[in-house]
Amino acid sequence: MSRILIVEDEAHLADGLRFNLEAEGYEVALAETGEQGLEMIRDAQPRFDLLVLDVMLPGLDGFEVAVRLRTDGQFLPILMLTARGRPSDVLAGFEAGADDYLPKPFELSILLARLRGLLRRSQWRQTPPAADVFEFAGRRIDFEKLELTAGDRALRLTAMEAGLLRYLIRHQGRTVSRKMILDEVWDVHEDTDTRAIDNFIARLRKHIEDEPARPRYLLTVRGIGYRFVASPE
Repeated sequence: MSRILIVEDEAHLADGLRFNLEAEGYEVALAETGEQGLEMIRDAQPRFDLLVLDVMLPGLDGFEVAVRLRTDGQFLPILMLTARGRPSDVLAGFEAGADDYLPKPFELSILLARLRGLLRRSQWRQTPPAADVFEFAGRRIDFEKLELTAGDRALRLTAMEAGLLRYLIRHQGRTVSRKMILDEVWDVHEDTDTRAIDNFIARLRKHIEDEPARPRYLLTVRGIGYRFVASPE
């Protein structure tokens, strides 16, 4: 039985989620604040398998909770709940380390599908069903394990980092616009600030480039977007 923690300060929503998730066979715990959620995750025995995290919380907000978890080496999947009509929340959540997002209000069936997807992905990382690996220039990216290996250095990727990197690799040699990334990778279709994409690219360059300030594999196409090149000349 998967254990899910819901951090949500709206009692009626939290109670409703717990009722429906327990009806689906999950074990569910609730926290009303970010601070309480962090404490419960750090002390949990057995560990939680997934976190449903609201953005707007008293005290620490959802973004800060996600950042602190990732900084602490806690990589349980995070489904972040965001306010409708605020794509900036979505991008900020991805930057903080969220694995998926769902705007409020949402359909229960969509929430359950997202949870199942995140839990399935987490299980694959423990026992991968098949190889999903890309290698280039002495680097090895395992997309199922969300792991990048370069020499004797192994780095953990967030699901959003891995998704963006996979997309760029699939389009290698071609220019990918920021709008394409918003639409096709993150499913954000509204006009919004694209600086989050630039921040993700900067982070990926630290992972894959020998000199991030002088990239050879992940190139900027000025005014448009980015291009991945596995074998630069």
